[in-house]
Amino acid sequence: MSRIVKEIILSYGQSLSTTARHHIGLRAAILNFFASVDIRQMLVKGQRAFWLIVLGLISAGVQANPYPTKPVRLIVAFPAGGGLDITARLLAQKLSQYWGQPVVTENRPGASGIIGADVAAKSPKDGYTLLMGSPAETAINLALYPKMTYNPLTDFAPVSLVAKFPLLIVVNDKVSANSMKELTTLAHNTTGGLPFASSGIGSMQQLVGEWLKHNADVDFFHVPYKGTGPALNDLLGGQIPSAIMGLAPLIPNIKAGKIRGIAVTSNERNPAVPNIPTLREQGIDFESTIWFGVFAPAGTPSDIVQKINKDIRHVLADPSVKKQVAILGGEPVSSSPDEFTAFIKTEYAKYSKIIKDSNIKVD
Repeated sequence: MSRIVKEIILSYGQSLSTTARHHIGLRAAILNFFASVDIRQMLVKGQRAFWLIVLGLISAGVQANPYPTKPVRLIVAFPAGGGLDITARLLAQKLSQYWGQPVVTENRPGASGIIGADVAAKSPKDGYTLLMGSPAETAINLALYPKMTYNPLTDFAPVSLVAKFPLLIVVNDKVSANSMKELTTLAHNTTGGLPFASSGIGSMQQLVGEWLKHNADVDFFHVPYKGTGPALNDLLGGQIPSAIMGLAPLIPNIKAGKIRGIAVTSNERNPAVPNIPTLREQGIDFESTIWFGVFAPAGTPSDIVQKINKDIRHVLADPSVKKQVAILGGEPVSSSPDEFTAFIKTEYAKYSKIIKDSNIKVD
């Protein structure tokens, strides 16, 4: 009888979720239990008491060492130093402190985020490799590139949003426009359209400009740059009159009067630049933000996904996190896995339509 019962309990332990098996001490605890009691005596005294003790022992073994029990890798698919990287490192630091395990940020840049995202998507489905993703590699590239090594809609398990950052439509101090209405008039009066800078072909900045061109009658002419830095330099130098950019590098120049903000692309005004109205306030029904969020490989057990989600929500509520994200011009935003999944599908539908309507191609 003793041998049969042991096999039943050990079989049950093996059938537990991946999370439970990560918490192990379970098999050892069960074997220690059998070494310390007389099985036949327990069964004689009452099977109910016996099973309650065993199930309690299993529960205690599962809860004793909750995920994670070893270092976690957080992949960033873009170079160090950008907003995505800074936000990822902030989250990694706070999760490390909360978990008591290192969360190591690993930059794997290249091909508009495809290289790093591919590594994350094909990693073990155990919660120990995560992706800090942005719209490019998780919502836009699928519509932009004819061949992808992964499908962001099916190869990831979205965990939670982390932060949102607005884009700004700006002009240099030599341009007279002060509103979207005035900018639209200026664009119509500019031969060939008003040039606007973006950080590259297929970037969110370009997609916002193309949407305004096709849906809000703003006669823009796109000028792609290799990154925000060169575009900002030309905007400040007067070589290009307007741009669509992320907020963080613009804040000091706006405060210094070198650049003028025309509109923010979020639904609400941003506290860092509270005097700049939204597009909606100016009669244009459109919203677009650069957002960052955490993804696990598809197939990661739901209990691990839920655990990570819960802990991300916890660290995002930290006032120091809110303060540091605000310095970058953003706000912490969490979501449930289901909410994040639905959000990504909506983002993909929005940007894929802009790409198709504007006939945007990449080499």
